[in-house]
Amino acid sequence: MDILLTGSVAYDYLMTFPGLFKEQILPERLSSISLSFLVDSMTKQRGGVAPNIAYTMALLGAHPRVMATVGEDFSEYRAWLEEKGVDTTLMKVIPGLFTASFFATTDQASAQIATFYPGAMGQAATQSLKDLSSKPDLAVVSPNAPDAMMKFAAESRELGIKYLYDPSQQVLRLEGAELARDMEGAYFLFCNDYEFGLISKKTGWDLQQMLRHVKVLLVTRGREGANLHTGNEDIFIPTVPEREVVDPTGVGDAFRGGFLTGYSLGFDWKLCGEIGSLAAVYSLEQRGPQAHTYTRQEFVQRFRQHFDDCGKLDILTGN
Repeated sequence: MDILLTGSVAYDYLMTFPGLFKEQILPERLSSISLSFLVDSMTKQRGGVAPNIAYTMALLGAHPRVMATVGEDFSEYRAWLEEKGVDTTLMKVIPGLFTASFFATTDQASAQIATFYPGAMGQAATQSLKDLSSKPDLAVVSPNAPDAMMKFAAESRELGIKYLYDPSQQVLRLEGAELARDMEGAYFLFCNDYEFGLISKKTGWDLQQMLRHVKVLLVTRGREGANLHTGNEDIFIPTVPEREVVDPTGVGDAFRGGFLTGYSLGFDWKLCGEIGSLAAVYSLEQRGPQAHTYTRQEFVQRFRQHFDDCGKLDILTGN
């Protein structure tokens, strides 16, 4: 199955400050001083929703395509994704711009000062599904520049492409009418429980009303698992016990990557969700959204410690 992922691509620069911001910042002086903090560590992580999802799919043997705009600093990231099995042909370099970047400094009390540079992501709407040489079986419309999200959802409807609508953190800036417009005609709607509440409040739709507009609604609930709803099914998807908790960044993206891999193989909703659940916990156990790794044999072995796939996952290992 040909799955096309659209969405953000970014570098995450994560720094730690060996003190407390509250001891260094005088609120009454903020208008007249410049602030400088000496950090004691920094890591650079590959991130962004679309490649995070693609990374997990590639680990599980899928070959997703990513369509996104990136900066002139993307060559190393491109090589990384291609080495893992992700098709980056549609990742377009915007001359004179850097790839979107997130800069965050965290102190010893977990307080954080952060900034986000959209960079090349701001040009995402210059791409079009109409320019594709072949229509994908599924397009994923995930967090991106708002005009690009609107455009890709509209083009999916116009071209008759089945699509997954995943507004995620952009729910905060989208109006109810915008959310309703792009949910209408979507095959999937993915969100977490907080985002579900916001979508419901902004659109005025409850669960049953949302299911009149989307075929499948999946709500992730952190440690409480996930719930998948269709017009006639309600499926609970439990979490997998973690070996250790290291970093929640990218866990939801890993879940989506696992789920979509199962979907691409024609599995039932329950099994798709269970694959997503295990993929998510692998991400939780490592620092960074693309730091987890495993062989497909290791994945299947751990899966069968918690779930019964009735032998269906043998397709992942070639057995």
